Amino acid sequence: MSSKSANSSVSLLDELETTLAHGTVARRVETLRRVTDLFLNSAVDYSDAQIGVFDDVFDCLIDTMEASAKVLLAQRLAPEPMAPPKIIRTLAFDDLIEVAAPVLSQSERLDDDALMANARTKSQGHLLAISTRKQLSGAVTDVLVERGNDEVIQSVVGNPGAQFSEQGYTKLVSRAERNDGIAECLGMRPSIPRHHYLKLIAKASASVQARLEAANPNASKDVSLAVKEVTRRARSAPSAMTRETTIAHGLVKSLYEDGRLDEFQVASFAKAKKFDETNAAVACLANVTVAMAETVMIEDRAEGVLILAKVGGLSWSTVKMIIDMREQLSGAEPLDLEASKATYERLRLSTAQQALRFHRMQETTSPTPAT
Repeated sequence: MSSKSANSSVSLLDELETTLAHGTVARRVETLRRVTDLFLNSAVDYSDAQIGVFDDVFDCLIDTMEASAKVLLAQRLAPEPMAPPKIIRTLAFDDLIEVAAPVLSQSERLDDDALMANARTKSQGHLLAISTRKQLSGAVTDVLVERGNDEVIQSVVGNPGAQFSEQGYTKLVSRAERNDGIAECLGMRPSIPRHHYLKLIAKASASVQARLEAANPNASKDVSLAVKEVTRRARSAPSAMTRETTIAHGLVKSLYEDGRLDEFQVASFAKAKKFDETNAAVACLANVTVAMAETVMIEDRAEGVLILAKVGGLSWSTVKMIIDMREQLSGAEPLDLEASKATYERLRLSTAQQALRFHRMQETTSPTPAT
């Protein structure tokens, strides 16, 4: 710390003692301003111990402050990465959103635990402020998705720096069924996992489809087809096919053509929760399109999975892994595994093949892109 700053600190400490003991509210506000100036002028030079001293001073000064003084303090400290952590937390948990919002939306001093605690207990305004942060972890967005109103949800979905867990995406897709704005924002996220995208588009309204068409004019023909064929929607939209999905499909196709795609590989994909690879592998072994396998995979019922698995020659242990993957990725209600196992064991190969022929016949009536 410079000698000038040191001298300022000494004189300010003298003033602080007098202010805390006998000062009026106006004098406390002025002292708070001066302490803030002193801190911000040399924040990068302070040690943790010195920052702790400022923390204690701020805590003493704002105890009886008017809201306007707290708002100004929050606005000034929020962008400072070395801001005293205790006062930042105090400001973040203030009931007045004008005080809390600046630090909730900007301060690097708030860790995930603090943000989650705030989001679990404070107002929708607090949640909205958190939703605008540059970076948000899946743990924090889980709470925002759980407690947030539609405005909060749309804000966090539209935040490119927000990450979402599998559970978070599952709940977002469910919320999107009742809100076209959320559905549109979610469908436009480039990072949305394909299995959630498929579920979202399969249940999207015609108005959402129209807006997606407007946002992707080069895909207007495909989007129009998607409106007519609900179960084909996700496959018809080019935005559904991410680079990662294309790579996954190419890998599986290469394994299949080289004769290296077997049940062990399918089970490995399913166990690792690799949705794209599992779909493509099952499609290859059952000799169906990836689009058909994906449609089956996102259906609420499991009969389609059992049919494809039977035609593909998979054992029940592998089928169970695929069902587990479906449930964990989609958040669907758990199936009665004993009943499913009994059904699978009773299912004859000839019956499964006949069911697939029927599905293929349906496919020929509606164009689907190449897999």
